[in-house]
Amino acid sequence: MNNQWKTFLESRSAQLDERDNVRFPDAPSVADCALTDLSPLGLIAITGPEAADFLQGQLTNDVRELSPSHTQLSAHCSPKGRMLSSFRVMRIDDGFYLQLPRTRVEATIQRLRMFLLRAKVAIEDAGDRLIAIGLSGDCALALLASRFEALPEQDNGMARSGNLALIRIPGPVPRFQVLGPVEAMESLWDELAAQATPVNADCWSLLDIRAGIPTVYPETSDAFVPQMANLQLIDGVSFTKGCYTGQEVVARMQYLGKLKRRMYLAEVSTDSAPKPGDELHSPSSSSEQASGRVVDARPSGNGRYALLAVVEIEAAENNEVRLGPDGPLLSFKEPPYGFSAGS
Repeated sequence: MNNQWKTFLESRSAQLDERDNVRFPDAPSVADCALTDLSPLGLIAITGPEAADFLQGQLTNDVRELSPSHTQLSAHCSPKGRMLSSFRVMRIDDGFYLQLPRTRVEATIQRLRMFLLRAKVAIEDAGDRLIAIGLSGDCALALLASRFEALPEQDNGMARSGNLALIRIPGPVPRFQVLGPVEAMESLWDELAAQATPVNADCWSLLDIRAGIPTVYPETSDAFVPQMANLQLIDGVSFTKGCYTGQEVVARMQYLGKLKRRMYLAEVSTDSAPKPGDELHSPSSSSEQASGRVVDARPSGNGRYALLAVVEIEAAENNEVRLGPDGPLLSFKEPPYGFSAGS
């Protein structure tokens, strides 16, 4: 975390205490007006005259579609087509930024640098360069309208106001992320905190889960082909951009394969918190692997947890998937964007 930003938050000790103690009784609703410090998210800067061409050969999405008004979700895959990292990609000024969990920043930088060869590209940890905060709930549009001349109307859209970047995040709850240098973010935080409730980052992750947006953590790196995590359903994969690392496997799955696992929303009641990477089991599964794995999980109140889980389709449809071999039964439903025909 940026030291100046950390000191600033600590100086707002009353807000910080409140933030760390808040737990929504259920999943955050449209009415909740929540302000979140997104320091658990890291940032990778990719710059240089050949940065666009380099990323085009590495990421699942088409970076040519990035613009000052549009961001995108994407992933970096192994040669076997499994996601090593997932992130939001932004083009800000002359550079590209990948936003992903801080726990994946170092490994992702090392992996991408393996493919640099002689490319005129710099790849750096930019986590201290720009601060990220999130604002969600009915209040978001009105509170941000006083700071930004125009708000992004489309999901993943971006608007600029001076040195601040505002991004509209998909999902059933109105939600925005703001990126900017620490000095500008300090004043914005104080302004928003006067009307929004500071909450911990679990609440933001819970909204990601409710929106069906997958996150790759160290525990799930190299575990899922993008289609297993619905990345193709949230505009995170381009099937027309050409070659990139793992592209042959991803394309074969799309056009020639039959998807046997996909990502569902799930809920479970348990005394032990589910974690990314936890195995799921079904008695009817004939696979030598587990029937599924937890992608992400967060408390949703009253001893219940909301999850994203990649699961065998047949097992999920039979409602016979448990957390662990003898654990509690999970209940499943489609993500808010649904499953398209043949997905």
